[in-house]
Amino acid sequence: MAENGQRKGDAALLLALAAGRRVRDAALAAGVGERTATRRVADPAFRRRVAELRAEMVGRALGRMADGMTEAADTLRQLLAARGESVRLGAARALLELGSKLRESVELEQRILALENGLLGKGGVK
Repeated sequence: MAENGQRKGDAALLLALAAGRRVRDAALAAGVGERTATRRVADPAFRRRVAELRAEMVGRALGRMADGMTEAADTLRQLLAARGESVRLGAARALLELGSKLRESVELEQRILALENGLLGKGGVK
């Protein structure tokens, strides 16, 4: 029945659900019945594992995107020197908008981290 504390099909079901498939589709992909999948999803520990796996998947995708951001920024900077006014304008707008959003995101992350560290330092959150 259980291998290493997991039921048959759990790994495939977890992966399919974390990838955003509906329960019916995830059950089919994992080779388990829809009722079985529904019971698994009703278990808080299983849902937590789905959320953790999804967060890991998103983190990996974000890492790949971040890896290309420098090249994308270089491309936008090069477009600032393009002949066409509309191309230059588009590149300038993109740089200003994206730069502002990135700055806000970094500042927010720093503030949240400072708050978390403050709470953890005072024993408020464990």
